[in-house]
Amino acid sequence: MKLSIIIPVLNEEANIECVLGSLSVLRGEGVQVVVVDGGSADRTAELAAPLADLLLHSACGRALQMNAGAQAASGEILLFLHADTVLPDNAHVLVSDALGLGRSWGRFDVAITGKAFMLNVVAWLMNRRSRLTGIATGDQAIFVRRDAFFAVGGFPSQPLMEDIELSARLRRHSQPACLRERVRTSGRRWEQKGVWCTIFLMWRLRFLYWLGSEPEKLAKAYR
Repeated sequence: MKLSIIIPVLNEEANIECVLGSLSVLRGEGVQVVVVDGGSADRTAELAAPLADLLLHSACGRALQMNAGAQAASGEILLFLHADTVLPDNAHVLVSDALGLGRSWGRFDVAITGKAFMLNVVAWLMNRRSRLTGIATGDQAIFVRRDAFFAVGGFPSQPLMEDIELSARLRRHSQPACLRERVRTSGRRWEQKGVWCTIFLMWRLRFLYWLGSEPEKLAKAYR
């Protein structure tokens, strides 16, 4: 089954060449790379264009951008990748094998790169929580069969927790394939705001979302 990788970007000129360059092996194996720019004010789109199979422009918002990429992608499997995350070189084989076992979606384990030791603990907790709950985060490179993605309506049009909501919807189709192979994602978010501050903030926001708080309010708190 053909795999399409969809990458939403916004002002990522510092990282975009590295991330797209890491996908050159997969592109050589027939994997489609779709970059969806949400209105970058820097050179992100210019730098991405020669390193992607398709460059799209969309309204800003990760969910909106990923939905636009899914609509335009040609693959039977869609993989949503953050612009600061790197996949294993054999990701296409791992994904195809996982979905060939009857699952309709899945995700990778994650490793978080950075200087703080606590980032290793954060990654372990994310992977453990995901395996126990069947809920995945965008950092874990969610992949899904195209028909299942559109059957649940794609990503909800909300500014935060779109990955949590998509996971909950997809879980009604099947439990996720939880791959132990790791994607590597940048720890910049945790290091910029402080590891412990970010941990407590995200726990608080997820708890409030579980209680029914509106994503728009949570997005303001996150910013």
